[in-house]
Amino acid sequence: MITRCYLEITNICNLDCKFCPKTDRAKHRLTLDEFDRLTDRLQNQVRFLYFHLMGEPFLHPLLSDFIKMARQKGFVPVLTTNGTLLSKGQEVIDARPHKIQISLHSQEGNGKEHPEEYIREVMTFAQEAASKGVLIVLRLWNQGGYDTANDFIHELIAQYQPRPWTVRHDGWKLSENLYIEYDHMFEWPDADHSEFEEKDVFCYALRNQIGVLVDGSVVPCCLDHAGDITLGNLFEQSLDEILASPRAKALYDGFTRHIATEPLCRRCGYAVVTKQYRK
Repeated sequence: MITRCYLEITNICNLDCKFCPKTDRAKHRLTLDEFDRLTDRLQNQVRFLYFHLMGEPFLHPLLSDFIKMARQKGFVPVLTTNGTLLSKGQEVIDARPHKIQISLHSQEGNGKEHPEEYIREVMTFAQEAASKGVLIVLRLWNQGGYDTANDFIHELIAQYQPRPWTVRHDGWKLSENLYIEYDHMFEWPDADHSEFEEKDVFCYALRNQIGVLVDGSVVPCCLDHAGDITLGNLFEQSLDEILASPRAKALYDGFTRHIATEPLCRRCGYAVVTKQYRK
C-alpha cells in the first residue's frame, strides 16, 4: 500500500507566494463525481489522502463533502492550506480531517507586512480544531529564506497559546494536537534548472507516495507541479496499470539502484537529501 497520495482537488490559489512555482495547467476544481471516481480507484491502495499539490483546498466549495467521502472510503484525510480562508472553516472542522497543515510562511512569501490579523484567524481556527481532535501543524518552512519575521510570529502565537511550549525534534508542541514545525525553504524542481552534480540519489516516489493532478494525471510525487512525469491518467486506467507502465517501473527501479531516470528528478534537491537519510 502507498502511504500518501497527494490528490489535487483544485489547482487554483488565492495567493501569489514568491516561493511557489505556480502552474500553467488549465484551471479546474474536481466535481463531486470526479472526486468519487478518483477515490474509487485509489481505495484500498492509499492510506493518507492529502488534498493538495498545487492550489488552495479551502477555495473548493465541496471541501467538507470530500473529507467526509474520503473517511467513508477508509482514507485518512489531510489538508495543507495557506491559512487565509480559515474564517470559513467551521464545516471543515466538523467534517473531521485527520490533520490540517497551515503554511504560515505563505504570509511572508506574499510580502504582507501586518500578520496580526492573519495569526488571529489562524489561532482561532487552530485552537477550535485542536479541541475537536484535529491535529494542527503550523508550518514555518522558511529557514534560510523568508524567515526574518519568525520571532514576531512566535510572539503573536504566544498571545493566544501562552508559553511554555514543549520542545520537539522539528519544532514545538504548543498544546494537545497543536504544533509548530520548521523546515528549510526548498527550491521546487524545474525542468529548466541545471542538473545536480550528485548522481547517487534516492527517492520514495512510487514507493510511499504518488500525486494525482486535478485532470487525473498520475505523477510520482508531490513536487511534480507541472505534470512533467505523467505516468497515466486515473480517470482512464487503474492505479495498478499505471504503476506497471514501463516509465513508472523504470523510475522505481532506477531509484532502487540510486539512479534518477527522469530529467526532472535529476534537478530535484530532495532526491539528494533523501539518499543521505537512506544511508
